[in-house]
Amino acid sequence: MLKYKRFIFDYNGVIELIKPLIDTHTHTIASGHAYSTLIENCLEASKKGIKLIAMTDHGPAMPGGPHKFHFGNLKVIPQFIHGVEVLKGVELNIIDYEGNIDLDAGRLSKLDFVIASLHDVCIMPGSVKDNTRALIGAIKNKYVHAIAHPGNPIFEIDIDEVLKAAKEYNVLIEINNSSFTTSRPGSYENCKRIAYKALENGNLLTTGSDAHICYEVGLLDKSVSLLEELGADEKYVITTDVERFKKFLEEKRAF
Repeated sequence: MLKYKRFIFDYNGVIELIKPLIDTHTHTIASGHAYSTLIENCLEASKKGIKLIAMTDHGPAMPGGPHKFHFGNLKVIPQFIHGVEVLKGVELNIIDYEGNIDLDAGRLSKLDFVIASLHDVCIMPGSVKDNTRALIGAIKNKYVHAIAHPGNPIFEIDIDEVLKAAKEYNVLIEINNSSFTTSRPGSYENCKRIAYKALENGNLLTTGSDAHICYEVGLLDKSVSLLEELGADEKYVITTDVERFKKFLEEKRAF
């Protein structure tokens, strides 16, 4: 068991509270196993004070997921719905141990926010070396902005190697709220190790609800609680400042 240290205090020795304004991982009915529309998601986000959400439906390799044409037509979605800014995106499925993904570069180049992740219905869990190589391969894809739920215990990884690559290629590491509730049982300790080492390494973190119904949009309490337990400095949590997040997107496009 790791012994964790707190990373940042204000001058009174009190940890500053982390207040995410962005949810970078949400799903709509287009994902096939989610239950709300984009409009419903935005309405819920507005109620919770979330300023920006990324619409990241699963890539086409996910059983029941949307066809690739879905991602080619996201331009019809307005920039703001119910006062919430919408990033058009995708949660890519990593489909082999080289880190290849399930959407072509032409479509990815037109999206605002791209996350990539391992799902056992799209790729069998491999060895630590295999899983690590798969994530690093995806990290090297110039269109990928973030790696989602890397703490999934069925995909064991070399945390240090993944974080090293993520920092080198300016890719965010997600602390996924759903991993602490209904999804991927047994993720907590892995997520804690990843968050701790990421903070120690200077990686940028993102917070995603992984909402599959509107009531979960903006629900980031478990992720925030973990980060506050570690004493995370807000400067490492990209979702606490909309303008800083947009600057990251600009820098990533120019990367």
